[in-house]
Amino acid sequence: MGETMSAVLVGTSHGTDDPAGQAAVRALLDGVRAARPELDVREAFVDVQQPEVGDVLAGAVRDAVAGGASDGGPAAVVVPLLLSTGYHVRHDIAQAVAAVNASGEDSAEGGTAVAAEPLGPHPLLVDILADRYAAAEAAHGPFRPDDTVVLAAAGSSVAAAATAVEEVTSALAQRLGRPVTPSYGAGAEPRVPAAVAAARAATLGASGTSGAAGTAAPRVIVVSYLLAPGYFLDRVLEAGADVVTDPVAGPTRAEKADPRLVQVVLDRYDAAIAS
Repeated sequence: MGETMSAVLVGTSHGTDDPAGQAAVRALLDGVRAARPELDVREAFVDVQQPEVGDVLAGAVRDAVAGGASDGGPAAVVVPLLLSTGYHVRHDIAQAVAAVNASGEDSAEGGTAVAAEPLGPHPLLVDILADRYAAAEAAHGPFRPDDTVVLAAAGSSVAAAATAVEEVTSALAQRLGRPVTPSYGAGAEPRVPAAVAAARAATLGASGTSGAAGTAAPRVIVVSYLLAPGYFLDRVLEAGADVVTDPVAGPTRAEKADPRLVQVVLDRYDAAIAS
């Protein structure tokens, strides 16, 4: 009797027109393949790019069943390459899983699909954010106690998404030993430009200086809680901060994915299989 195949991992990101963002997601999935060579890892999207998650998932389940993936477990696991829950997790991905499971792909030999939790919150993401902050400090000079730190997330109208971002913000603040304010690109308040403006007004008001007499004004530092380059990072870069960290996936020209981010993907996959 042949060895049972592992469930297909369908890594599903938002999708972007930004070539750097596309490359970052591909590098992440390549990292997953390198870490688990036995896994069939496929790429899908909920917006902007093709192929769509529903199409990839249906093919993954069909192929997994034909290849002998059964043993009572799922034939495919959608891992959202998204840092928080929200519409794409609760609607697009959930709908794709439900459609496949209702379509007859879940045959008598097995072949259901399941969705994993989104990547965040996760302790390793906090480690990564702290390192992105440290790299920005190394590049831009020591950060002062009167500088202000704002965390920028994509945002969602789903309340649980803001709760998750607040959890990451709190953990990062504890790690850095300084206050961190959450902000959002869409769906929740405060929006990133408003948070940056409020932080600047507060720091200038507290210091009573705008850099006169040789004294540099306090800076606003934005920690990018965004997976990769794309629309939201572009908007963060336009928000008026003095320093913006690299996104979670790392510097634009990074050839390999951060192994901690790869581990987060695998943790979500393993947890979905176990459940």
